[in-house]
Amino acid sequence: MTPRADQLTTGRLFVLDLSAGAIVSMNTDGSDRKVIVTGCCYPDGVGVDAETGHIYWTNMGVPDLNDGSIERADLDGQNRETIVPEGATFTPKQLHVDKKNGKLYWSDREGMRVMRSNLDGSAIETLVQTGQGEADRRDLTRWCVGITVDPKRGHIYWTQKGPDNGELGRLCRASIDIPWGEKAAHRSDIEVLFDRLPEPIDLELDLANRVLYWTDRGDPPRGNTVNRASIDATPKQDVPEIVLTHLMDGIGIALDVPGNRMFVTDFGGSIYSARFDGSDERMLLQAQGNLTGVAYADIFPNEK
Repeated sequence: MTPRADQLTTGRLFVLDLSAGAIVSMNTDGSDRKVIVTGCCYPDGVGVDAETGHIYWTNMGVPDLNDGSIERADLDGQNRETIVPEGATFTPKQLHVDKKNGKLYWSDREGMRVMRSNLDGSAIETLVQTGQGEADRRDLTRWCVGITVDPKRGHIYWTQKGPDNGELGRLCRASIDIPWGEKAAHRSDIEVLFDRLPEPIDLELDLANRVLYWTDRGDPPRGNTVNRASIDATPKQDVPEIVLTHLMDGIGIALDVPGNRMFVTDFGGSIYSARFDGSDERMLLQAQGNLTGVAYADIFPNEK
């Protein structure tokens, strides 16, 4: 879709409700709430390409069945299709849409990997493999959960959450492509930016200001928070800044960079907005089920 220059956009949130297996669209103040997709099998990660009018989301499936999948639909939920079929990914979690380069990126939790495909689900690749087999799968420090991408500088970022409240979580970075002659399971370019985090989950990147934001669902005081740090931080030395606290199992995060706003969801069913420094925090909605991923997009009025 190519919009006219005189058309105005409006901000819109797309929120995943795991308990209802649904995707909900709403204004950024929580109004005009619409259920646009139902029947999802434990949805977790969501991304939007407003220009083409598509929403993408991951279905975790049942973890021990290796039946995760990725679907795509129009922004109103119509023309729904499965683009990554069951079994092609184990337990897909957060998803990132690289519109410019035509790629999807996602973390696969029980699959213990970071993956990529074309926007139509073709050409599936494993970029990072942190373990193999059932014995490794029982080691939660290998579980990949959050994902974001810096296409300009050629980096992927992801979280490995570790055990619940285990203080063994990591935030990692690597090149967007596997170094020549290496394999996904044996990469020499992986950096651990932060370790011993309570339980890091979803990631977002403010490319303009070179700052990473992530949720952490571990125990307070460092958990149930939103954190941020410069991508130029010294690995494993600088301390992340906590900008939001008192979440109830914080999961999803989305950024509106021009508007200096972040949107956060928690498993307790609340949706929050705040400025990037944590000020002007507002609870938009509460008791909305078990919420996972959230995406923000500027939408043309006829696409709502």
